[in-house]
Amino acid sequence: MARSKPSSRRSPSRWLATLLATTSMVSSAQAVYYKIGTDAEIKESARTLAYDLMLQYKGNQTGEIPGILPGPPTEHKGDYYWWEGGAMMGTYIDYWFLTGDPSYNHVIMEGMLHQTGPNHDYMPPNHTASLGNDDQGFWGMSAMLAAENKFPDPPEDKAQWLALAQGVWVTQANPDRHDGTCGGGLRWQVPPTNMGYNYKNTIANACFFDLGARLARYTFNQTYADYASENFQWLWDVGYIDHEDWRVYDGGHVEANCTDINKAQFSYNAALLLHGSAFMYNYTNGSALWKDRVDNLLDGMKRDFFADGAAFELPCEGRKGACTADMLSFKGYVHRWLSTVTKVAPHTKPIILPMLRKSAEAAVKQCTGGETGRKCGFYWTGGEYIDVAVDKTSGAGEAMSVLAAVSSLLIEKTPDLANNITGTSRGDPNAGSRSRGVIEPLEPITAGDRAGAAILTILILGIAISTWGWMSFAE
Repeated sequence: MARSKPSSRRSPSRWLATLLATTSMVSSAQAVYYKIGTDAEIKESARTLAYDLMLQYKGNQTGEIPGILPGPPTEHKGDYYWWEGGAMMGTYIDYWFLTGDPSYNHVIMEGMLHQTGPNHDYMPPNHTASLGNDDQGFWGMSAMLAAENKFPDPPEDKAQWLALAQGVWVTQANPDRHDGTCGGGLRWQVPPTNMGYNYKNTIANACFFDLGARLARYTFNQTYADYASENFQWLWDVGYIDHEDWRVYDGGHVEANCTDINKAQFSYNAALLLHGSAFMYNYTNGSALWKDRVDNLLDGMKRDFFADGAAFELPCEGRKGACTADMLSFKGYVHRWLSTVTKVAPHTKPIILPMLRKSAEAAVKQCTGGETGRKCGFYWTGGEYIDVAVDKTSGAGEAMSVLAAVSSLLIEKTPDLANNITGTSRGDPNAGSRSRGVIEPLEPITAGDRAGAAILTILILGIAISTWGWMSFAE
């Protein structure tokens, strides 16, 4: 008997199965849009992520302000405060250092220099009235990063990266920024009229600590190291670092002598203290004290913020939409800072590098959103894209974090961080001295060469500040 021809029409069940398989393949293709298996794949993925993030930045457009992301929200101009522009500048400085791609260097140079203010200490008039010590600190840390990474130096007639970092540090070391409440420490806000002036928090002090530690390593000057050591000790003594399990808390109010500690654990607080401690470990040639601090803070980071294998913002991530625009960018700083820790405290590599790799893999897996199918969200551990509208932002912080996570995977291929001998950035003996309330430094003894002048600068500043009471400014 002759066989009948097979039907040209598929049964509904076969059609549905084919559709589901196709959908599954599309979903899988979207999930692996960013490949990070090889260095070449990492660079290509980072290149695309950097391009997409730059679409959120308007500062390079006619009539816009260089250096800042759209904002601030208090003026209904966008989602972002001034400091996050400085953080984005640092992200691209690291992007260039890690990948070698100079595509955005001119944009970053322009933004970094536009926001320095007339006294070259990141206190621009438009933002000084609402200035937080942490806001200024983030810009100062990005300038310090530019010096360490040997980012192209500004034109000769402009402020130089090292000098800008020194300017921020000097203004923050000034007695006007410190008082005897809570036994020392920087307040969160600078102007007494600002809401939050009565709060002494970890991030403001961690920025000052980290900047001092890095300046000590870069310039070989003990003055910076002394301030950094005193600052860390204050954070420990006041109880912002838990003495049992090294959890890092947010801060306390001066009217309660900082005993009403807000025990929220933000990842960037712990990561920045670890970062600064690693620089102190490096500066002290591997001292047991700083190794102990590095190791304990790292244990805490892994326990509290990488428990599920990817960076997780503990205080808010468990509730969709609970994180602020600031918090949505923290994961990127964590990845960048932890990767740098492996450069200055190499014994941490076996712990940190696998953590960052696994976290980056989770980060790119969820970058499947938007019309391009590659937009990144904030929630990494779930493996699926959650629209940034849930968190009521444009997604710049989320994009910045994934860019940092991906590009930081190249940290082992980068040269050592520069110092005053190997670097090119010049210091300034008058850095920070022209701002209101800052003590004028003594005149430099000699012009000297670049390295010598920078070291003399800090020696002079050390003489100037040696008369200030330790408890007035120690952090």
